[in-house]
Amino acid sequence: MTGFIIRITLALASLSFNVWLFATGHWGWGITFLFVTALIILSFFRNENMVLALNQMRVGNTDKAKKYIDRITHPQFMPRKQHAYILYLKAVMGSQELGFAKSEQLLRQALELGLRQPEDNAVARMHLAGICAQTGRKNEAISLLSEAKKMDKNGMLKDQIKMMQQQLQMAPSKNQMRMAQMMGGRKKMPKMR
Repeated sequence: MTGFIIRITLALASLSFNVWLFATGHWGWGITFLFVTALIILSFFRNENMVLALNQMRVGNTDKAKKYIDRITHPQFMPRKQHAYILYLKAVMGSQELGFAKSEQLLRQALELGLRQPEDNAVARMHLAGICAQTGRKNEAISLLSEAKKMDKNGMLKDQIKMMQQQLQMAPSKNQMRMAQMMGGRKKMPKMR
C-alpha cells in the first residue's frame, strides 16, 4: 500500500511540475518531462514486480521469479489481466508447496479472469490436466489436453502434450485408484523357491 501512495504522490508532483514548466514557457523541458510523467502514470497499469518476475521466468530463474511474485501482497486490486497472471504464476511455480487443490483453484481463477497469451492459456490447461490426471479425473484431463493442443498455435508444447496423452492412456481410472486404496495397494506375491 505504501508503494501505491508513493506512486500517487510522484505522479501528482510530476504532473504539477509539468504544468508549471508549460506555464512558465519552458516548452522544451515540459515536453521532455512529459515522458517522465507518462512512465510514472504507466506504472499504475504495470506492476514492476510482475514485470521482473516474468523476465526472470523467461531467463529460467524460478527462485527469483517466485521472490518477486511473493512481494505482491494484494493482487486483487490490480487490473484483471495482471491479477490473472499473478495467480497463474503462483500456481505454476508453487505447485509443490501449495498442493493439488490450491494449485487447481488458482489456475481455474486465472483462466476465469483471462490470460492474454494463448500459449499461457495452453500451459495453464496442461497443468490443470496434470492435476486432474493425478487426482483420477481422466476424462477431464483428456478434454483439457485437447483444449491446450488447440491453443498451442506455435507448437511449443507439442511434445509435452503428446507425452501427457500417452501417460493418460496408461493411467488408471478413478475407480481403479479407489479399488487399489481399498485393497491396501498392490500386494507383493511371495517368491517361489
